[in-house]
Amino acid sequence: MLRFKVGLLVGAALILLLSACSVVPVEPSVHYSRVAMLHLYELERWSFEGRLALTGQNDSWSANISWEHSPDVEKIKLSGPLGQGAVVISLKGNVVTIDRGGDDVQSSTQPEEFINQQLGMFVPVRSLRYWVVGLPEPSRSYKDTDIGFNQAGWLSEYKQMQPVDDGTMPLKMMVMNKQVKLKLIIDHWVLNDTKSN
Repeated sequence: MLRFKVGLLVGAALILLLSACSVVPVEPSVHYSRVAMLHLYELERWSFEGRLALTGQNDSWSANISWEHSPDVEKIKLSGPLGQGAVVISLKGNVVTIDRGGDDVQSSTQPEEFINQQLGMFVPVRSLRYWVVGLPEPSRSYKDTDIGFNQAGWLSEYKQMQPVDDGTMPLKMMVMNKQVKLKLIIDHWVLNDTKSN
């Protein structure tokens, strides 16, 4: 009789456990689709906050990143834990300004060369402005892959997407060539942001 009761209790517990597992909703995964992202070429303003890891042949580093895009300026803020060592990169037309705080502000009329000199490795910042939203740069040829595209010798892969407003935006992405690998996790997107720069 005791064996029957124990068996009944174990069976009931197993049924409860299995039924509890089945009520947990499974979030559908959202996959990258370049075609679904095409409307973002029309997006004039956006911003995001996230985390960046950059690995080169001789160096690697990571930082928190916030990026504000508007028709006139790209503003990229890189910082360490708790905002330490913040660097603000502003790109307006052909002029880049790098502000390390205090009186440490430098400018150049050769944006990519100057930024890459400061970073210690080559990163295609002008192309990255498109790649972070999941699009190839419109003025260059590209080749689609299963989860991204190849453009100008760089592979952009979108490992995970996230729902934002009525569409999807990158959550986890990677941009790489033979010398540099950039990993980006985007925690928060704001689209059509109208705050002034």
